[in-house]
Amino acid sequence: MLISRRSLIASGLASALPVGVSYGAERPIRIGVLNDPGGPFADIGGVGSVVAARLAVEDIGGTVAGRAIEVLQGDHQNKPDVASAVARQWIDQDGVDIILDGASSACGLAIQHVCREKNKFFIAAGSGTSDLTNKFCAPYGMQFSFDTFAQARSLGTALTKAGGSTWFFITADYAFGHALERDATRFVKEAGGKVLGSVRHPLGTMDFSSVILQAQTSGAQVIGLANAAVDTQNTIKQANEFGLIQQGLTLAALIMMDVDIGSIGLPLAQNLKIASPFYWDRTDATRAWTERFMKKKSKPPTMLHAGVYSAALHYLKGVKAAGTTDTAAVNGWMRSHPVVDMNNDSSPIRSDGRLMCPMYIYQAKKPSESRGPFDLLQQTTIIDAQNSFRPAGESECTLLRS
Repeated sequence: MLISRRSLIASGLASALPVGVSYGAERPIRIGVLNDPGGPFADIGGVGSVVAARLAVEDIGGTVAGRAIEVLQGDHQNKPDVASAVARQWIDQDGVDIILDGASSACGLAIQHVCREKNKFFIAAGSGTSDLTNKFCAPYGMQFSFDTFAQARSLGTALTKAGGSTWFFITADYAFGHALERDATRFVKEAGGKVLGSVRHPLGTMDFSSVILQAQTSGAQVIGLANAAVDTQNTIKQANEFGLIQQGLTLAALIMMDVDIGSIGLPLAQNLKIASPFYWDRTDATRAWTERFMKKKSKPPTMLHAGVYSAALHYLKGVKAAGTTDTAAVNGWMRSHPVVDMNNDSSPIRSDGRLMCPMYIYQAKKPSESRGPFDLLQQTTIIDAQNSFRPAGESECTLLRS
């Protein structure tokens, strides 16, 4: 019972009645944000995802159909068995209606498995494996924000066609990293390139010297970083210490966010290109939302936070329209109406649960170009959803094929 008690403690500390209303005998609508608030994914997701979900609650008006809305947070410690245990407890005992975020891909897959059994929603924002909407797709599973297929397709194709014809991968040794390397390998080869090898490392590695040496001696022109968050930051820092950039090698961070660039600094990250469905400074609407977000958290929101916000708001709109939290009824509305919010003009949800939103290519600015600590990226390219995410004809998802 240790896991159950710890998850209750985590939920109790991070949850709140966001609008402070009295809701009488009828239970509130409960949104569970299950992620990694204290580990390697804390900065890109963590408590910021709870902030994003609560902003969605504010924007729906605080109540739906006369019912209050609660946002809970749970810590799965990046362990799939813990993620499954918390998800089951939330659904069976605590009346959670929808689970958001997921953080690591292995945990996201575990959460989606439980939600499939229980006929509940799971909308991934932090779990990046494209398998969530491919071979492991679920009737009430969706994937907002990024996925490994789109990241790999965008950057793998672009960099290879620009002359980086030989690649070596440094890959995080879990489901997310494996999927990212697999997808990137495909697009490098389709663009005429060649993969010379790869090396894998555990989540949370601090010393990358041995894997960087293997990459360095491979002879590859491009070192593909199929990892994320702190792992990517440490890889880039140590690659600079080994002189990889000075030797003319290209570091391709297949998953990297502006918060990561801010952490390592523009002198190390300048000219690095990344792909993302969200950047805080993209439009007037994203800037206004970021201003609200930063009143509750000191750093700008990431694409994960934006994904959680979009998912929570679209779900609550569905509950409002359906007049119920019945999963099937809300699901029907959500999938038949495009997502419209501060970051999406009109993005549909495909039958496999994939949010079909544009992807944007950004280049890290030079230090001399930055106007402040969070002015890090410049948009270079817009890629429409059809040319970013997995084509429907290639999908293994039975929901999409039917």
